[in-house]
Amino acid sequence: MPDAASIRKDAELVVDVCMTVEEDDVVTIITDDEHSHEAHAVAEVCMERGAWPVVMNNEMQVRRGLADTHFPMAPPQNLHQAMTSSDEIIIITNLEWANRFAHISAVKESVANNAKIASVEPGMGEWGLTIEMLHAARKRAQDAMKALEGVEKVRVTSPKGSDFTVTIKGRPPLALVPIKERGIMMGPLPLWAEVAYAAVEDQTEGTMVVDGVMLGIGLPGQVNEPITWTLEGGKAVKIEGGDDAKRLREVIEGVENSTVIGEFAFGVSDIAPFGTPSEKGRVGTVHCALGDNHSAYPGGQNVCKLHLDGVVLDATLQVVDDGRYIIKDGQWAL
Repeated sequence: MPDAASIRKDAELVVDVCMTVEEDDVVTIITDDEHSHEAHAVAEVCMERGAWPVVMNNEMQVRRGLADTHFPMAPPQNLHQAMTSSDEIIIITNLEWANRFAHISAVKESVANNAKIASVEPGMGEWGLTIEMLHAARKRAQDAMKALEGVEKVRVTSPKGSDFTVTIKGRPPLALVPIKERGIMMGPLPLWAEVAYAAVEDQTEGTMVVDGVMLGIGLPGQVNEPITWTLEGGKAVKIEGGDDAKRLREVIEGVENSTVIGEFAFGVSDIAPFGTPSEKGRVGTVHCALGDNHSAYPGGQNVCKLHLDGVVLDATLQVVDDGRYIIKDGQWAL
């Protein structure tokens, strides 16, 4: 376990660089039992900066949500109100739970209230980051969004057999980067960074092979066997593979609009670790999500109580309109 000085140094990175907490800011810190020591370290730094931090332990909801994907993600009313009354919301819990928590109305309302909101990735005290690393990820996001401005459709391929197209025409990009701004959708920090779009709901076509992380099915890391999604008319009409595919089918069975491809995104960080939910933000990965996109992504219209991300590794991402590459063979191409 990292020593107190190392945790303190990374807590300062979160407060001062990633969240830029200021004097008199109201800060709600959501945590669970496992991460409470990190939450209190962040709260201590916030207090020293003249802010008003409150630590709220949400252990019971986190524990139940991890045990049952269908357990409601919406927080109790007292936590909901704390979030929507805050200048900054910092979530230091199990990261998979935090990723799913991002797609709730309390987060959307907090963003609309111009708050900064983010979850904190594991490893506080061991990150070894520099501010330059964080700025590099933000620069990649900016370059990619500029390259995709006005683009109608992109194509994704991978060595494991992915070959699908996604329409993003008319959907504004969402940059989820480690240096947070007010009124921007929640995302993890400081390792992760991605650019995301609400996929046009009825136009994703082809075959997507999930060979990285698949959220919502109880896996600690990447899938044991690839999961193949057959995509037609914007929906996963078939989900095939081994036991992991079976579990995914069971999780979405009977859930309205859960087969819709709601999100298309790609990583822009060269430090996000593989084998964790953070790999969604790693350069060379593309991910799509089954389910909701209306609560988090500009222009999204699909309403669903689930949002389950699947990752494609070593991806190639190409603009269909003119053949330009954003990612080629898992490497940044811009």
